[in-house]
Amino acid sequence: MHAEAAPLIEKFNLKKVEDFFAPLPPQLYKGEHNGKEIFVILNGQQNGLDLVGCEPATLSTQLLISKLNPTLLINAGTCGAFKSNGSNIGDVYLSKDEIMFHDRRVGESGEWYKMGVGFYPCLDASQMAKDLGFKLGRCTTGSSLDMANEDLALIKKNNGELKDMEAAAIAWVASLYNTPLICVKSVTDLCDGDRTTEEEFRENLSMAANNLKDACFKILDYLLK
Repeated sequence: MHAEAAPLIEKFNLKKVEDFFAPLPPQLYKGEHNGKEIFVILNGQQNGLDLVGCEPATLSTQLLISKLNPTLLINAGTCGAFKSNGSNIGDVYLSKDEIMFHDRRVGESGEWYKMGVGFYPCLDASQMAKDLGFKLGRCTTGSSLDMANEDLALIKKNNGELKDMEAAAIAWVASLYNTPLICVKSVTDLCDGDRTTEEEFRENLSMAANNLKDACFKILDYLLK
């Protein structure tokens, strides 16, 4: 979403590359940090609304990797988390272990089950999280902002900790290209809290986006030192 990306674009002084993906909606911003070229890609808009969810994320990731061949992909975004796991609004997490889907039910076990859930790899960010003071969490992805009981059951089954709407779609494309991936997630809402997801998300989006911006700056300084 533009609201998630705007602080990053401003912080890194990125410039929009006009019509790079035209006529498709994704938008590209370009800049430099510590002597390295960096890009931010947005899913773009359709009918005046930010495109969210797995389909736009898949399209954006495919276009980005095929056209620019990045050495590292960072999925920077907001997420829901669980207070039962010790999460708080505004916490920043780095992904750990595997990235999964929680709303693709293709059998209850076996190879089709694994295909549906995905279990896509991400880089081991444990040392970076320790050095920079971030938490680690398993990302789990679905196409809806809310969470059906079946989704929650699959999240619990696979020890999901961070609920979002794009990480697994991005991880799938990255796995096809063998492109290294890290997810950086800032918590906007508590999935097991007392308030609705939409209410908390809207209230905390700006704060979480700023936390995300600060985290990405620290991460790039760490990686590009």
